[in-house]
Amino acid sequence: MLDIADELRAWCAARREFALATVVAVSGSAPRGPGASLAVDDRGTALGSVSGGCVESAVHELCLDALTSGEGGLHRFGYSDDDAFAVGLTCGGVLDVLVTPVRGGDPVRPVLGSVLDAAAGGARAALARVVSGPPRQLGRALAVHADGSYEGGLDGGEALDRAAAGQVRGLLLAGRTGTAELGTAGGLCGRPLTLLVESSADPPRLIVYGAIDFAAALARIGAFLGYRVTVCDARPVFATPARFPDADEVVVDWPHRHLAAQAQAGLLDSRTAVCVLTHDAKFDVPLLALALRLPLGYVGAMGSRRTHTDRTGRLRAEGVTPSALARLRSPIGLDLGGATPEETALAIAAEFTAVRHGGSVTPLTGGRTPIHRRAAGTKVP
Repeated sequence: MLDIADELRAWCAARREFALATVVAVSGSAPRGPGASLAVDDRGTALGSVSGGCVESAVHELCLDALTSGEGGLHRFGYSDDDAFAVGLTCGGVLDVLVTPVRGGDPVRPVLGSVLDAAAGGARAALARVVSGPPRQLGRALAVHADGSYEGGLDGGEALDRAAAGQVRGLLLAGRTGTAELGTAGGLCGRPLTLLVESSADPPRLIVYGAIDFAAALARIGAFLGYRVTVCDARPVFATPARFPDADEVVVDWPHRHLAAQAQAGLLDSRTAVCVLTHDAKFDVPLLALALRLPLGYVGAMGSRRTHTDRTGRLRAEGVTPSALARLRSPIGLDLGGATPEETALAIAAEFTAVRHGGSVTPLTGGRTPIHRRAAGTKVP
């Protein structure tokens, strides 16, 4: 649902009636994962996608039916062996899609609006909906905020709502979309209940150290990929917003001092990518010595193989352990054969994307690994 949050919020503000179809489970190969949504209003206007085209028409019809009847439901779509153009996924996967009407008096409407408003304001919030359990509770929703407060209800009493909010908050604070399992009586008691939790979290960060032409290209591709981009350099003549229009912020500071301040402020996490493009020992050695001790998702450094050898020697002298050094991606990026700033930025972005998602960086042609990878915890049983 959060993939169409801005447009959906406008629909809610305009009091438009619509039905929301959301992928709640995936097995096998499928183009989109849990949380992908298609919304259809009473005029047939559609927002978003649940499958990249495979089953959109069928889901569109289910949404219109739900708007008319006021009844939602859980629907499964899989590959049709008899007719690849029938309703099904030609890629061979299976999707479970929850369809929920959102009309004037439907209880999900204010819950949905609360999460969308929070996301628009930059606050953390999560939407939790029942996707497996007693039929009367299917589609019931909670909006959970970072402080633990919540709105809505799962139609199972206060104990259930309180227990669910506690589990949902854990996923929210981790910035994850996934599932929560509990019982209808709260905790593990009662009939099994599964919630799909969609978390509105801050975007991942890309911090580029070194205000050079390669940094401008990397800032551009990082913004395109949805990262919050920071460019930092100690030289004010180079670190200017005019040179890096695609960066969210341009900072003049010594790189290691800036990274230390970010860590102390709690602004770094396991999704953060740090790219060191200075290839100057007085900047990058103290910076990398710190970065390799932090729980960052990616640390890469630009330079030749000779520079890398010299740099690792200096880092060892600074007390960086072999296990920490093994995390350093240097020379930075994948071997794509390009040389321009844009091609180099693509090679770097391809590497930190692969690291973040556990990609093999091998060609898909002739391979046997799944094309559509799923992050741990995103599949509903």
